[in-house]
Amino acid sequence: MAHSPDPAAPVLLFDSGVGGLSVLAELRKVLPEAPVIYAADLAGLPYGEKSEAEIAARVCGLLGRLSERYQPRLICIACNTASTIALAMVRDVLEVPIVGTVPAIKPAAEMTRTGVIGLLGTAATIRQPYVDRLEVEFAKGKTLLRHAAPELVGAAEAKLRGEPVDSAVFMRAAEGLRRQPGAERIDTVVLACTHFPLVKDELAQAFGPQVHFIDGAAGIARRIAALTAGQQFTRPDPDCALLTGKDTALADALAPAFGKFGISRILML
Repeated sequence: MAHSPDPAAPVLLFDSGVGGLSVLAELRKVLPEAPVIYAADLAGLPYGEKSEAEIAARVCGLLGRLSERYQPRLICIACNTASTIALAMVRDVLEVPIVGTVPAIKPAAEMTRTGVIGLLGTAATIRQPYVDRLEVEFAKGKTLLRHAAPELVGAAEAKLRGEPVDSAVFMRAAEGLRRQPGAERIDTVVLACTHFPLVKDELAQAFGPQVHFIDGAAGIARRIAALTAGQQFTRPDPDCALLTGKDTALADALAPAFGKFGISRILML
């Protein structure tokens, strides 16, 4: 029988940037008392433009160091790109439970009425064999149209820093799907990057009212709650964010956004 973790042991949420805050928002609903450390590899952003080998090395190295230092009860890789590439490797090297993030293709296939699903992700995510396997397993008989929309990562980061974002970014993401054969029948779009729900309102304007969006955040939060069921939680210190890199101005710009998600301390890694 596994021993119960220290009640102060945190849930560690890891992302390349602020996208994992969409997962944290859902986690707060189901486990409001859980102490959280949010780690953002801002020095490595954007992951979607890196090679698989680079992403795997960064994610395994960082999570190994963070696990040693902070002794989390559970790690959530709140990043589709990192999960689809490095999840199995991280599970091999760390003893702690690891929850990954996978594109919400299964619920999208259950939701669609027309049978045509759009998927927006980073370039690295949409080319993964993992996504091909999800399509074969859960979207048989459906059409899945994919489009890499890396600009949306920057748009979400800018929005959370309080900077204006050009609406053309969201129109380009919509057009990337609409240009594909059969796209006029898309009624469901999978947001296959944790950054994208942070700009869901802007995407809804670009796509129009006939399209529904789905992402994996609520499902991930439920999974974390299930894996920590029956554990004790105490929060001796306020929840904090750990940011890689030396950009203190960026940390200052993100502080109000982190504050909205209950994170009052920001430390540079």
